[in-house]
Amino acid sequence: MTALKHQPTMPDLPVRTVREMGLKELERIRLILRGGSVLEWRRLHFKERDEVDRFLRLCQVDPSAPHDDEWVRVILSDAVEYLRKTFDYKVAEPVANPKEIHDLFLYASGAKEPRRYRKIACIVLKVMHVIQHIEGRDLLFKLAVSEAELAQLVTERVTAAAEEMKLKGLPIVEFADSIKTRESIISKLIAKRESTAGTVYDRTRFRIIVKERPDVLPVLYYITQKLVPFNFLVPTQAENTLLNFKDLLRDYPNFQKHVKDLHLDEDYEERENRKPNNKFSGSGYRILNFVADVPIRLDAYLPPPEKDPRPRKGRIALALCEFQICDEATAVLNEQGENSHERYKQRQREVVLKRLSRGLVVPKRQLLAGKAKDKSADAKP
Repeated sequence: MTALKHQPTMPDLPVRTVREMGLKELERIRLILRGGSVLEWRRLHFKERDEVDRFLRLCQVDPSAPHDDEWVRVILSDAVEYLRKTFDYKVAEPVANPKEIHDLFLYASGAKEPRRYRKIACIVLKVMHVIQHIEGRDLLFKLAVSEAELAQLVTERVTAAAEEMKLKGLPIVEFADSIKTRESIISKLIAKRESTAGTVYDRTRFRIIVKERPDVLPVLYYITQKLVPFNFLVPTQAENTLLNFKDLLRDYPNFQKHVKDLHLDEDYEERENRKPNNKFSGSGYRILNFVADVPIRLDAYLPPPEKDPRPRKGRIALALCEFQICDEATAVLNEQGENSHERYKQRQREVVLKRLSRGLVVPKRQLLAGKAKDKSADAKP
């Protein structure tokens, strides 16, 4: 069973250097770096129909397939009904029932006349975005697809994209996928304040090491163009101690000239001052982690569209996974001293043990054994 077999075809994608990037790429990169949400955006950045077509196919929607177009229009109808009933929005007919779905995205970008439809098109797309996530999650509950099968499907997609990046000359030194063990999941849930299985975002993880730190940006761009639609990034689930957004604006004049057009002002990250999500990492640990929903078509688990008895004919599920990206030199430093994975796990184990034994007798020998192990590791040359 393969996810690639049912993917909508996409035209070849050229590698783009950082200095060739514009406002569209800058906003998408910023979304990853700060763990933001597209619900904060005021407009999209599509200029032509072909750009929208590529984006829809990236979302695993085939605009040329009647059943896919029908499903998208069901989502659109739901969004319009929600806005009209809940807020009494006057959604214009060209937005509520566009000739082509592509038109909705072009309206939201201000690239299609009349431009007065831009705001309402943006609002409609935001609601569609939320409904699509509900549909994608709901589909997994209704179908007999195990977590292991879904992990395999998303791994196929990500691995194929990584191989393609290497073939195109992107300087990827290392690519690895992994599935979090049951023991690790248990420890993570106990250590987190929110002890529910739904808060484990990194069951399926992908690690990408690039040659130099500036190489991170072209790889991020390629990922958002070939694998993860920018709107499928999970808000607040980014850990970025690798790249500073204002430094990017300073280092690249082609980014600096777009500052006035950003959704959020250039000082937003400094004012926000978000604390790291992972308190167990060493103080010198540097990484870009982000969590995304990778869209996966489940046609192989469904009857043909024309025989599908379901009233809502969605065929796209969302596979939650984590991406870890850094440069080669940083990756080496991340495995030394207090930044090492063993130190990370020991700090986590101490918190887990304290939470489990609160109000009871603490088996201190476990903590002492762990600390002795750390001292022994420090003594090694």
